Amino acid sequence: MGTVAVIQMVSQSDVLANLARARVLLEQAAAGGAQLAVLPENFAAMGRRDLAVLGMAEAAGEGPLLPWLEAAARELGLWIVAGTLPLPPRGQRDGKPCACSLLFDSAGQVAARYDKLHLFDVEVADSRGSYRESDDFAHGEHLVLADTPVGRLGLTVCYDLRFAELYSALREAGAELISAPSAFTAVTGAAHWEVLVRARAIETQCYLLAANQGGQHPGPRETFGHSLIVDPWGQPLAREARGEAVLLAQIDRPAQAAIRQRMPVNAHRRLRPGAPQPLTKESS
Repeated sequence: MGTVAVIQMVSQSDVLANLARARVLLEQAAAGGAQLAVLPENFAAMGRRDLAVLGMAEAAGEGPLLPWLEAAARELGLWIVAGTLPLPPRGQRDGKPCACSLLFDSAGQVAARYDKLHLFDVEVADSRGSYRESDDFAHGEHLVLADTPVGRLGLTVCYDLRFAELYSALREAGAELISAPSAFTAVTGAAHWEVLVRARAIETQCYLLAANQGGQHPGPRETFGHSLIVDPWGQPLAREARGEAVLLAQIDRPAQAAIRQRMPVNAHRRLRPGAPQPLTKESS
């Protein structure tokens, strides 16, 4: 057994103000017994276009975000999935940043780094109308998993939720829980958010830790909220509609093992992630 927290925010463009709010929410998570907490996508800044500059400052050791996260994890004794941060690609100090989700351990050390694979380049029927993440971010390249005190964690971000093959690959690699820090729009969230989160939990028989932004942001932008913790049977254990929130839930690994034993979908899978599959075209 272990306790996890999902944190919902309404982040603005002021980095230091966002960090102050995130610290209060992380303290609440730690006080509630959480061993692992997930912050939402863009928790430190929403509505800014100077992401490459922010990322270069962090890579050069001159930004506030990485030292703040290291201190928060260490001082609270908490593993933290740090939503997303704009960081240059691995091994670089400049260029277009990745939407990077870092996992910090309770000693304040980076335990894993996931660069968002799928970028949100879509048309949405809201006041903004068009989103082009690839204008600001570079694509990630790799699956990422890490062992934590509450189980083996697979890392994903927001738009990744629409790509079931990623989640199947994480399950194949041993994931027991999956983080999904997000900033789903109000329009797409109302249509698909909970359906996608619960479907990914059911398919993988993993806990889904879906931390969303939930309110009005600069841009203009409105996010959906309704952050969720979902169990491996697809049942929500905690949710919050809008505004700031700290959601807590227990990870019951024996119950998860029993679900997987009773319904061994991974053993039954005929099409394996990444494996070439024969294609037969039937004649009419």
